[in-house]
Amino acid sequence: MNTQPMNRQTADLSATSSQPINDSTAIIQVIERAALNPDVDIDKMERLLQMQERVLDRQALMAYSAAMAAMQTELPSIAERGKGNNGHYATLEDIVDTVRPIMQKHGFAVSFRIQTQERGIQITGVLMHQDGHREETSMLLPADVSGNKNAVQAFGSSTSYGKRYVLCALLNITTREQDDNGQAAATVKLVTPFQAGQIKQLIAACPSATQEWFIGKYASAERVPRGDFDKLRASLQKRANPQQSSHRAAREG
Repeated sequence: MNTQPMNRQTADLSATSSQPINDSTAIIQVIERAALNPDVDIDKMERLLQMQERVLDRQALMAYSAAMAAMQTELPSIAERGKGNNGHYATLEDIVDTVRPIMQKHGFAVSFRIQTQERGIQITGVLMHQDGHREETSMLLPADVSGNKNAVQAFGSSTSYGKRYVLCALLNITTREQDDNGQAAATVKLVTPFQAGQIKQLIAACPSATQEWFIGKYASAERVPRGDFDKLRASLQKRANPQQSSHRAAREG
């Protein structure tokens, strides 16, 4: 019985089911054998080398994607501690200090290319992985001449701005407003004294569980935001003492 076809099929199946790292090793072995064969021409050698390059690129991309997916779960939202004319923003220093150790853990590094063009300054960020794959993105910005900056200051401001946004785009970083210790709440308009009186009357007619919920949420009737008044009043009316509600319904009937 001839077992050669079966052995050949088994070898083919094992080759297709091997790990990606073995693909490169197998191609290198083929190239080594081809290099020792005087009958193999240059064109065939070049095609083999191109095949090896494609396999290595695919492996590097797979490693990059896996490391990026793992890193995304560890990247936090960056607090916006910088203050500019258009509001708060996350500073470049805060972003770099936060993400650098996480990037190093997963084998990433970042670099920037700065090019001066007629239309402004182009900032290109390059995110590199230790296995060889890299991704990059660019942003073209005009010189920031706000605040009577000189040419050098305008260049530095635009560069810093571009690096922040390019780095956030490469790493899919989000930013958040910094905790202001309740200062923002001071700008919220509260209910009027008359509205607060209405709320107190309704709360007094509600079950103790509703009263406890109200105190936990608003502390007092005077602290209710004006935007919550209509919805809160309707909700409290539904929860008011059933006897009072029935008497009110009878009178209205």
